[in-house]
Amino acid sequence: MRYHFEDFTPGWNCTTESRTLDREAIIEFAHQWDPQRFHTDETAAAETPFGGLIASGWHTGCTAMRLMCDAYLNDSSCIGSPGIEQLKFLLTVRPGDSLRLYSEVLEARRSASRPARGIVRWRWEALN
Repeated sequence: MRYHFEDFTPGWNCTTESRTLDREAIIEFAHQWDPQRFHTDETAAAETPFGGLIASGWHTGCTAMRLMCDAYLNDSSCIGSPGIEQLKFLLTVRPGDSLRLYSEVLEARRSASRPARGIVRWRWEALN
């Protein structure tokens, strides 16, 4: 493991490489996980307020997770997460958009119930 709890101090940050979401990937993800018309059907999507095909917010989130895993999480001693405090989809992601992830450690502390473990609070931003 390259990273351990002690490495993730407040202010530690990382900007990942980018990943482009193409039309086929957006439609495939949506058919399986979020089959709303503006994610699966270009013609129907054109008639929505989005004016065309957009990626599911869940696809955006999953892409951000993959970018984080590739950049540092899979090289860390992480054993999971207690959850997400807040999630917002501020902008649409369209076919051909390239996403990268900016991660920053906001807080790192020992667990009160399991002092041998640490808890790291992050801010993630998926950037287009």
